[in-house]
Amino acid sequence: MTMDGQALSKKICATLRTAGHQAYLVGGCVRDILLKREPADYDVATDATPDQVQRIFARSLAVGAQFGVIVVLDETVKEDPTQVEVATFRSDVGYSDGRHPDRVVYSKSPEEDVRRRDFTINGLLLDPETNQVLDFVKGRKDLEAHLIRAIGDPETRFAEDKLRMVRAVRFAARFGYTIEPRTLDAIKKLAPQINQVSAERLRDELTKILTEGAARRGFELLDQTGLLPQLLPEVAAMKGVGQPPQYHPEGDVWVHTLIMLEKLEAGGSGTLAWGVLLHDVGKPPTFTPPDGPGGRIRFDGHDEIGTRMAEAICRRFRFSNEQTLQIMALVANHMRFKDVLKMRPATLKRFVRMDRFDEHLELHRVDCLSSHGSLENYDYARRFIAETPPEQVRPPRLLTGDDLKDMGFKPGPAFKEILEALEDAQLEGRVSNREEAARLVAERFQPHTPA
Repeated sequence: MTMDGQALSKKICATLRTAGHQAYLVGGCVRDILLKREPADYDVATDATPDQVQRIFARSLAVGAQFGVIVVLDETVKEDPTQVEVATFRSDVGYSDGRHPDRVVYSKSPEEDVRRRDFTINGLLLDPETNQVLDFVKGRKDLEAHLIRAIGDPETRFAEDKLRMVRAVRFAARFGYTIEPRTLDAIKKLAPQINQVSAERLRDELTKILTEGAARRGFELLDQTGLLPQLLPEVAAMKGVGQPPQYHPEGDVWVHTLIMLEKLEAGGSGTLAWGVLLHDVGKPPTFTPPDGPGGRIRFDGHDEIGTRMAEAICRRFRFSNEQTLQIMALVANHMRFKDVLKMRPATLKRFVRMDRFDEHLELHRVDCLSSHGSLENYDYARRFIAETPPEQVRPPRLLTGDDLKDMGFKPGPAFKEILEALEDAQLEGRVSNREEAARLVAERFQPHTPA
């Protein structure tokens, strides 16, 4: 029977202690246990060196041995075993690259190990046998006070790994905590250095902010700390960009986007969350003020401009091609919902069969609820999907390219035109079998005959 992370971490601690070593649960799992939350994963800290850990646990991986980290796997199962990171107590010397220590010095002291960690609420140790908490940094006090406080000197902690500045924002948003003043001041001072962190690590941390259920608070804090204009100047540019009040009584583009972020649920799709964040990114560069009395603010082509901007942002943060295409599609198509009531059947069917259309629908829903409030188009699209048989939305092709060649047509650009016209007729119910399809092609198109 597979052990969960809690059971495996307790077993690891017991085994290490039997072998004469110190061993404690450490970090976020201790924090979450004290907050009565379910930890996402479990970590163990010990005075055993990586070599000793590997000798004690035959089924282990030296994924970060140079930094004192060994992954121990549940040996009771072969496939997809539970994993726990086991880290040797250490003190780190120098951080030339702003992320990794230049030199790792192993220690026998849990207190010394804790003092090189990021925040006090993540610097707690727990003895799994006695449930005694070791608190060398007043982390329990900060948990009770709802504070995110760097351990020791904040500037030193952030210089060691500048991603910690974004992590401070994420924890503050996720738990509804306040960033302690000295820690906040250090973030504001060092914010211009945040892009020294790799794009992939920044992307993953921002995605967590967007999908942990407190995206609005997270982006308000990114703005307040000065991190937002460094990371996403295109989003920071939304501030103060007015919108026509008849469609957007809630306020400017930034306020509208924040309201939408607030409606994102914890554990949701990362591409949807980024689509929500960037759906109106094209509005600041396309803003046109009212033209005379009775005119209104316009953002002509903001979806097209925004799609190109979203692609550039995705490339900058090194999203996968699949993720990039989905985020671009969400931005490119978010304005099309306004036309669903008057779309031709073929156009509507092609629209709703886009990949992951549920994300398009959800973006439109929160867009409406964060502005004018009308869900007429959303309800119509949902009703159409529910009431239309799938075979009518994605009907099998009635004629193929080989059929067209047999009818005397030569392969080339005309093939695509013919097949699209045929699919339009099929989607609109004007043809339903091969004979009708062949007749339509014969009536509308002429094969190229030899001269």
